[in-house]
Amino acid sequence: MATTARTTSDEAADDGLRTGALSMATSLILSVASAAPAYSLAATLAFIVAYVGFQAPVIVLLAFVPILFVSFGYAALNRRDPDCGTIFTWAGRVLGPRAGFLAGWAVITSFVLVMASLAQVAGQYVFILCGADGIGSDPSSPWVLLVGLGWMALMTAVCYRGIEVAAAVQRALLLLEFVMLVVFSVVALVRVCAGHAAPGARRPSLSWLNPFEIPSPGAFVSGLVLMLFIYWGWETAVTVNEETADRRRTPGRAAVWSTIVLLSLYLVTTVATLAFAGTGTSGIGLGNPDNFGDVFSAIGQAVFGTGAVGTVLWHLLVLMVLSSAAASTETTVLTLGRALLAMGRQGAVPRAFAKIHPRYAGPHVGTVAVGLAGALCYVVMNLLADGLVIGDAVSSCGVMIALYYGLTGLTSAWAHRAGRGRGDLWPRVVLPAVGGVVLLAAGAWSLVNDWDPANSATSWTLPFGPHWHIGGVFLIAAGALATGWLLMAAGARLAPRYFARTPHGEGGGNRGED
Repeated sequence: MATTARTTSDEAADDGLRTGALSMATSLILSVASAAPAYSLAATLAFIVAYVGFQAPVIVLLAFVPILFVSFGYAALNRRDPDCGTIFTWAGRVLGPRAGFLAGWAVITSFVLVMASLAQVAGQYVFILCGADGIGSDPSSPWVLLVGLGWMALMTAVCYRGIEVAAAVQRALLLLEFVMLVVFSVVALVRVCAGHAAPGARRPSLSWLNPFEIPSPGAFVSGLVLMLFIYWGWETAVTVNEETADRRRTPGRAAVWSTIVLLSLYLVTTVATLAFAGTGTSGIGLGNPDNFGDVFSAIGQAVFGTGAVGTVLWHLLVLMVLSSAAASTETTVLTLGRALLAMGRQGAVPRAFAKIHPRYAGPHVGTVAVGLAGALCYVVMNLLADGLVIGDAVSSCGVMIALYYGLTGLTSAWAHRAGRGRGDLWPRVVLPAVGGVVLLAAGAWSLVNDWDPANSATSWTLPFGPHWHIGGVFLIAAGALATGWLLMAAGARLAPRYFARTPHGEGGGNRGED
């Protein structure tokens, strides 16, 4: 059993990846930055408030629980078998190659789909930062498209240069993001408590943490799935495990701690934003549809004021969201490049993706392919329905995230079901299984709910009987899943050696652990 894990490590060295390049601190930074806290909150918080109102803080807490449980599963599986393919590799070896392929496909589609939104936000914020609000306020502008593609190309180039350059860029981007979110939250809360906030402001209350005040089960699940998107990305530390010092322990620890850091940051920022802006449907209220896609830009000037210092802070706030989108674009390319490396290494995709650059020690073929796929996806979605498809694509990512996070929890439980003692039972079996089941159920609920066109920005009517009117989010999510099944069927013929493998999870041994 131990041979398999050592083979993974040897493969990393033989392939040319720069082993031992990342420390615990750098791994933690990559995970937190990958979640893009500023961008995620700016793009999603108002939608969560639209579902649950002032109960948004309790959604932050409740969504954290299955995420934390699944992070235990990531840590356990990484210690057992450190491989940059993460759930693709783990599910393939434990549950079978088809489960692994579908998990890998969910990772690929979710990250490629979100790249369009990240590029769009980066493009818009460049113009807003420069004072060209007319262009920046139009997400479908060809100028925004051009700048967004430029940002995508720049981040791809950074990742192409290797893991150390990418990590250095992440440190700088995350510092600005973290500091500005804290400054924004503190100033907003101080103004609320001093009575200098907008008319719709409310002092924070413990009742905001009462889940029983959420309007309905449907609202709860919808808010929960949206919150998954905000937490999404913390597992990046595990994706770069083969390039991390103490690869069996450090990546898993960084992943778990990143969820705790994100919880703290999200809870404080959500309470501060909700308290200052309120849930009103006009002005800076979070219920105002005009603020749905850009919370911080909408209320930033109201929080900081229009004086000299306030103007500087507002521009830094805009720069924060821009840098957050850029940072997440970078880690998206970084993650997918290594996912394709693992898939190519095992023969699930063309082996060209397993090539490592001799100088930069990174998967250069996969990295370039990810950048090109993201750019193509952005251009196509930008041209459809005036770019409204991009928002639906981001919403559909929740289903993909729930799928591969859920599979990770179940894979950990199955792999460790015959663990060595009670100390293994809860962190490796019970809690990951609970988290996995909760996330899979939430994803399934969300997919059913997304059939309703009212839950999407776009929709489509079946041109023949029974002429169903279907929401765009459902179409994108279901279409992506169906494409994955078709590719898997084709892969069984084109890559028979990979799909003929049998799972090795029997007995749940602690493969490769000392």
